[in-house]
Amino acid sequence: MDVEPQQSVDQKIGQTEYIDSGAKFLEQAGDYAPLSPEAEKRLIRKVDWIMIPMLFITATFGAVDKVALGTAAIYGLQKDAHLHGQQYSWLGSILSLGALSGMFPSSYLIHRLPSAKYLCCCSLGWSTMALLMPACKSWSALMAVRFFMGCFEAIIVPGISLIIASFYKKSEQPPRNALVFAAASSIINGFLSWAVGHIHSALAIWQYLFLIIGSITFAWSIFVFFFMPATPLEAFFLTKEEKYHMVRRVADNKTGIENKSWKWDQVKEAVVDPKTWLLFFFNIAINIPNGGLTTFNGIIISNLGFSSVNASLLSMPTGVMSTLSAFIFSYIGAKWANRRCLVTIGACIVPIIGTVIVYTVDRKNIAGQMVGIYLLYTYFGPYVIGIGLGQANTAGHTKKTVTFAILYIGYAVGNLIGPQTFRASQAPAYTGGVVAMIVCYCVCIGLISLYWAFCVFKNKKRGGVYSHARNNEEAIQELLDETDFQQERFLYTT
Repeated sequence: MDVEPQQSVDQKIGQTEYIDSGAKFLEQAGDYAPLSPEAEKRLIRKVDWIMIPMLFITATFGAVDKVALGTAAIYGLQKDAHLHGQQYSWLGSILSLGALSGMFPSSYLIHRLPSAKYLCCCSLGWSTMALLMPACKSWSALMAVRFFMGCFEAIIVPGISLIIASFYKKSEQPPRNALVFAAASSIINGFLSWAVGHIHSALAIWQYLFLIIGSITFAWSIFVFFFMPATPLEAFFLTKEEKYHMVRRVADNKTGIENKSWKWDQVKEAVVDPKTWLLFFFNIAINIPNGGLTTFNGIIISNLGFSSVNASLLSMPTGVMSTLSAFIFSYIGAKWANRRCLVTIGACIVPIIGTVIVYTVDRKNIAGQMVGIYLLYTYFGPYVIGIGLGQANTAGHTKKTVTFAILYIGYAVGNLIGPQTFRASQAPAYTGGVVAMIVCYCVCIGLISLYWAFCVFKNKKRGGVYSHARNNEEAIQELLDETDFQQERFLYTT
């Protein structure tokens, strides 16, 4: 149901808590001549060349330590820490328990504090945990460190999603999501794992892996703390006129840029919004395979008969496949107007094919097995499109923050369950994990179909006509901190 605004637009414009930071800027900035199409493209390229690498590297380093656990396993972590039974599986799951514990405190803090600075402080936290991993000699110590690592990492995806939504139009967000959240962590981890595999010294190879990852991430976190902006208004590389044009462009999203007032009515709306929970359960289902594959990928490849060093190298293309899947399907979803849900459904079919190949092809057929394993990682495409749907269809800064937190909890729950579907007693076939993956992809198709139907229904009720702000006054009205329920002219991306 729609929530009717309790006050008129004029009343809200006069109240600080309803004014988005972008609206305040437009009120004071005056008016500039519209950009030509060529000048607008140059401006977006300028933003892309600075923001996308910063966000990409931050997101990638935040994910490297996750996939590093699978590599550490084939380099002796389980033996050195005396792990047995399902203890290794729990090392994969505990990260998500930490994320569940840290998500809501982080969501409130990133809303109230300078968001980019808070994100970078969390990056310092999770890199510190990576540096502590080599000092752990038991299961309990590893569990404690990875729990706190999960607490710090909880804000990565929600925080970066907020930043992307504040810089780009709805149609521009999907390919940027694909680039920023590209699964390059597997490529970096594979290369580092191969490199440290040739080290011979007192420390174990897996210890070197975490020391290198933690050190690099720590140094990068300090750099971005000083230079990463959360919104166009904070961008050191933009002139006042360029900031004006960036804000005017984003105003058409009707989702706002930033507002530091915490609104409990928007929290309630995020919780009762059916879209939130459809994407929440979609995130659980799409990430159950991710949780299992992240934790067991190295072991699965090693079980095909490869050495530890070669298994590390062969895990690198999984990142390439995830990245290509995310970019290709996001690009199609962005260019094919209002067909993102249909693209997501098609994208879910590809990993189903990969799962069937891995389970049915003879394990002696190494080439066939590797093709199936690489196809499994195309699951990342529908996940990234889901992030884009949440960005495009959620307005109101508090509602966005809470919604992104709930969606990330879905991600964490999926990654918590995933490793438990791979039972050590079922190696090397891991029948439980295979069945779980196929069921989850089918559930994803059903949930995104319901999401599609709900958004189409809501758009028809609102007349289905999209409007653009023609002047500063209209742009300021679009930047009121109102939710998508409260805005009568808000149309949902399908």
